[in-house]
Amino acid sequence: QEELVESGGGLVQAGGSLRLSCAASGGSFSRHAMGWFRQAPGKEREFVAGMSWSGGSIVYATSVKGRFGISRENAKNTVYLQMNSLKPEDTAVYYCGRDSMEWRMVVTTTPGEYTYWGQGTQVTVSS
Repeated sequence: QEELVESGGGLVQAGGSLRLSCAASGGSFSRHAMGWFRQAPGKEREFVAGMSWSGGSIVYATSVKGRFGISRENAKNTVYLQMNSLKPEDTAVYYCGRDSMEWRMVVTTTPGEYTYWGQGTQVTVSS
């Protein structure tokens, strides 16, 4: 069993920055890839960024590439999402998820491949 808790969301003006954190408990964090997803009202959950268990594979959605950065600290069981140059279209609830497969060498962008999810943190970007 893995519990994920996101934090760091809030209200920010366009062009601003936020740093999201996702703390995991359960003991298996370091063996799994982690991903960040977001869901806006009336839309499906979409992939934002992911990092393999080793950090050797990182994938970003095209819409955030160059603006967002994902990182992880296995010693702290925490994954981060640094969001810069935020746009109103980035407004959504952001979720972190844990990949269902241990030791996967590549990042999967499919929500169904993630077993555990946090409760989400709201990010609102005003224009």
